Amino acid sequence: MDLFMPERVFFEPSSLKYPLGEKLYSLFDSKKNIEVIKTPMQNVYRSIPGKTEQEKYARSKKTLVVAVKKSLKLDVCKPSADFEFALATNCPGNCEYCYLQTTQSSRPYLRTYVNIEEIFDSIAKHIEKNGGGLTTFEVASTGDPLALEHITGSLSRTIEYFGSLDNARLRVVTKFDNVEPLLHLNHNLHTRFRVSINSRHVISSFEHNTASYDERISAASKIAHAAYPIGFIVAPIMVYEGWREEYSELFDRLKENLRGASLPENITFELIQHRFTPIAKKFILERFPSTGLDMDETKRVLKWGKFGRFKYVYPKETSGEMKEFISGLIMERFPHAVIEYFT
Repeated sequence: MDLFMPERVFFEPSSLKYPLGEKLYSLFDSKKNIEVIKTPMQNVYRSIPGKTEQEKYARSKKTLVVAVKKSLKLDVCKPSADFEFALATNCPGNCEYCYLQTTQSSRPYLRTYVNIEEIFDSIAKHIEKNGGGLTTFEVASTGDPLALEHITGSLSRTIEYFGSLDNARLRVVTKFDNVEPLLHLNHNLHTRFRVSINSRHVISSFEHNTASYDERISAASKIAHAAYPIGFIVAPIMVYEGWREEYSELFDRLKENLRGASLPENITFELIQHRFTPIAKKFILERFPSTGLDMDETKRVLKWGKFGRFKYVYPKETSGEMKEFISGLIMERFPHAVIEYFT
């Protein structure tokens, strides 16, 4: 797929005090077709063109903010890892169901953080607080850093940083396929690279401006052959006419494309059924008024999550069938795989 390039870039003034901030300013200031603006963060959203929510969202997805990550206290990130941190927030993809519709609501623009060394210092402090035990970190909970790697190089730096640590492991997940800069890094087997995959129908219908079905499988093969520990997030799993056949095809293709890779560890799978919240549904319908997402509350049940919020998930009978069927497909083709969770 084509690499992302923004149509406008906002620079938080303090970001220019960092080497990466200076580098990015020079890069974008030299391009005549990209608008470059220096402004505090609070001015960004109202400066993005668009009169309706749909227009504002579309233009936000073409907007990059270069900023300083101010809060360096890391949140817990279960079940994926012990902690999460961010090199970037949001991504240029337009996935209709994305949970960031809720958590980032009126701020769907992309952010990249330039104070990388300070972020690394925070990671080291969290490892130390863990008493030297093995500590895992997720870097893609709030955005997809690979989508900006050709601009920032931050993910490569982070992978090599974790490669130098004895008691820490990094977890990455992506829907993009520009993995070439990562293939020859000294990762030291300390980064588990997971590719977000799904059926042809889900990717083509709901995951706009992301790598295609075939591109993601190809990227996964390249990562596996570069000897990274590899995994897959299958999300969101949806039930629709022909879903069993399409998910069967998906795992057949994965098996075929991973053949011959010398995998240093067992392949992992994380399985997540489709869910939505009332707030997310509101934003989705405003931004994608013709969406084909099934968000009929009468066909779902409530599941309570963190912070007292609830979401709509498939009924127990449906989700149980989904879990059993997908798990069976995986274990038939990858008998040594680890299914880390189904939620």
